[in-house]
Amino acid sequence: MSVLNAIQVRRRFLVLLGLRWFPVGLLIPITVLLALQRGLTVAEVGAAAAVQGITVMLLELPTGGLSDALGRRPVLVLAGVVSLGSLGLLAVAHSVVAYVAYYLLRGIFRALDSGPLEAWYVDHALAADPDADIEGGLSRSGVVLGVAVAAGALASGGIVAVSPPGGWGPVSALTMPVLVALLVEVGALVALLLLMTEVRPGRGVAALVASVRQVPSAIGGALRLVRQSRVIAALILVELFWGFGMAAFETLTPVRLTDLIGDADRSAALMGPAGSAAWAASAGGAALVPLLYRRIGAPWAGFALRIVQGLTVAGMGLAGGAAGLITAFLLCYVVHGAANPVHVGLLHRQVEGPFRASLLSLNSMVSQPGSALGLVALTAIAAATDTGVAMLVGAVVLAVAAPLYLVALTRRDQEVTAVHGGVSA
Repeated sequence: MSVLNAIQVRRRFLVLLGLRWFPVGLLIPITVLLALQRGLTVAEVGAAAAVQGITVMLLELPTGGLSDALGRRPVLVLAGVVSLGSLGLLAVAHSVVAYVAYYLLRGIFRALDSGPLEAWYVDHALAADPDADIEGGLSRSGVVLGVAVAAGALASGGIVAVSPPGGWGPVSALTMPVLVALLVEVGALVALLLLMTEVRPGRGVAALVASVRQVPSAIGGALRLVRQSRVIAALILVELFWGFGMAAFETLTPVRLTDLIGDADRSAALMGPAGSAAWAASAGGAALVPLLYRRIGAPWAGFALRIVQGLTVAGMGLAGGAAGLITAFLLCYVVHGAANPVHVGLLHRQVEGPFRASLLSLNSMVSQPGSALGLVALTAIAAATDTGVAMLVGAVVLAVAAPLYLVALTRRDQEVTAVHGGVSA
């Protein structure tokens, strides 16, 4: 399958991963602020952004079948082309319709991009060396992802900070990171074509149709697991609440900061380093998870983290100045980084065999409608009242989900359900 050795495959994988996520870091601090600068309301931005989550939810499993049928490389090339189109549209979007189209394209990109690069790495590394350190490569990928996003966010803030007060001619200061992201995306696509080699047997349209036809059965299998286990049902419901609550700190933070300091450009300049520090804080939170496991166990860890995250988001909503908001924002990301491995670890302990992939896909899919609902509801609340109130609502939703983790303490749901093949302690 590959003429590259395992180390070469890993290096290429990490380079491509970093190029994939650096543009995301560039966009994080400025996307919402740019839309507001161009005349959209907070509620309109939330409604448009919800389109992305819904699109990912609908396309996530079908695009996995597309990757299996056509190969990893063609799907990633297609994803890169769609991403270029979305960034080009964002650079000139000035209406709600244009932003809806932008988020629709980003949703298609996210669905296409989810999984093929990692699958390519595993396939080719094992083909080159059956004893390759796959786990080590995947561990490094988490570091590269965090560093790439942090670097992009920091660069975005720097670009806005050094821009002249009136922008660069017809290009506003908030638009410049979008143009830089567009250039990086072009480089990423070129790197993909040069670095990603793949030799796969032709599978044709018939295989593609067959893979798409398997999607309903995969979803049905995951839904059966949810019906069979109260633990799994509770964890899936946590993900729904989590998706809703994330809109409070992912989308509303730049808006809240602008409300507090009264200047969108200055807010974007501050959000760059703040976003960069948040990703570092998230990595630090993840590093604390083993200690938390040993002290109180996974279910209680999940419970405590969800309560604490709700408190940090409430702190963001109640903050009276930029310093307090950013401090609470960083603490929120420490908890966020710790909560994710706890949640995923609990899911993994509930299922084995062929059910694992479908369950994890369902968990991911559930977060999308939760996020879309959160975007619409919280931005509408922010528009009707203020961002502080919207953040408090998001904080309550995050904290309300905490008791659901304690369902995992019940012995009956932790036992292996042999008849149905896979719910395990």
